[in-house]
Amino acid sequence: MSFPRYPKYRPSGVEWLGEVPAHWGVTALKRGFSVTLGKMLQPESSGPDDELLPYLRAANIQWGGADTSDIKRMWLSKRDREQLRLEDGDLLVSEGGDVGRSCIWSSELADCFFQNSVNRVRALAGQSNRYLCYWMSTIKDKGYIDVLCNKSTIAHFTAEKVAAVPVPFPPLSDQSAIAAFLDRETAKIDGLVAEQRRLMELLKEKRQAVISHAVTKGLNPRAPMKPSGNQWLGDVPEHWEVKRVKHIKAAIPNAFVDGPFGSNLKSEHFIEGGEVYVIESGFATQGKLDPDELKTIAMEHFKTIYRSETKGGDIIIAKIGAQFGKSSILPDLDKPAVVSGNSLKLTINQRICDVRFVNWHLTNLKALGVFDDIVNATAQPALSLGTMNNVPMLVPPHDEQVAIVRFLDERLGELDALTAEAQRAVDLLQERRTALISAAVTGQIDVRAAL
Repeated sequence: MSFPRYPKYRPSGVEWLGEVPAHWGVTALKRGFSVTLGKMLQPESSGPDDELLPYLRAANIQWGGADTSDIKRMWLSKRDREQLRLEDGDLLVSEGGDVGRSCIWSSELADCFFQNSVNRVRALAGQSNRYLCYWMSTIKDKGYIDVLCNKSTIAHFTAEKVAAVPVPFPPLSDQSAIAAFLDRETAKIDGLVAEQRRLMELLKEKRQAVISHAVTKGLNPRAPMKPSGNQWLGDVPEHWEVKRVKHIKAAIPNAFVDGPFGSNLKSEHFIEGGEVYVIESGFATQGKLDPDELKTIAMEHFKTIYRSETKGGDIIIAKIGAQFGKSSILPDLDKPAVVSGNSLKLTINQRICDVRFVNWHLTNLKALGVFDDIVNATAQPALSLGTMNNVPMLVPPHDEQVAIVRFLDERLGELDALTAEAQRAVDLLQERRTALISAAVTGQIDVRAAL
């Protein structure tokens, strides 16, 4: 859908803005809006008239609206309450965090205030907060706010900086028309994006279901079944063996190990251009590895921690952190390597198991929540070699494992292609949304007749 341009344009006086419609003004935000920074956190009462009341911080400010799922409370005096009470239609702009992120307050709470990580912007007579909110999203997308806030340091979008932002000022009737048009059109786009995201979630669920069925039930729907003896795995094909990790690891020293403990591998050991790579848990969780970005150590230090050596074809398992239990198969490398302290390394006995089948099986165990039941619930969740050695493993005949891997490569490839297509659709829709907002608020298109 194409839109006309305004009849006449003039230079805006702002280099990155270019020309604007001739009847628009361009000046500092403070000429049409008041800006107020919130109150510094007050954890305790300091007077008899103080009240403990809800407030917003930068984390609550999201582009789609205020997130009130996690609201804190602080003490506010009578004067604070008079000055910092939010009103329906206020524009909220993040002072810290993701600086410049903005939303319109829609009275999500009956009585609410704001902390000093948030700026409140209110329209003066003849101006529209909704129009300004779209303008803020445009200058955020274009990087103007990041430049203004000097994001090379800790960024702050102070009230003074907000007030000084250059803003095109159409007549109020134009501002209202632009805001109404963008409300309608962005809602349509957001609806299409939501549909694609739902599709991606369904594809993700389908993907996991395909993996789970293949590695626990096999490819023959008529195969006789037997109890696996494990509540997570249920019935499995009768001719499959039920083993444990310790039964399928290679019959070599250090076939299943964790990374060096504590002081045995620290940042001071990392050097540029070392002879030995360090494989961290990020590879296990992401499955991506760029040798040029790997940390390295000297061969001399490697000799003191050789127990944790890993080679191509090993399975690397995340040991610590929120994604513990995720795994990936290490590709062949051009240097020796060790796993870091946040990882486990498993070398498979390939006469018993296909390493790709084992990795898919571990992927399924992670999705089923098996590792959640065995993790050491300390300050930071961590898997131990002892418990991991006893994790149940299903072992079909070797040729059946290979057939399952081949099936998963093909079927998951199809699902991943559909997911990638949906993601491309989301990216295009979001680009369209951004471009439409920018064109409307900068006056590159005239949407007054589009309502």
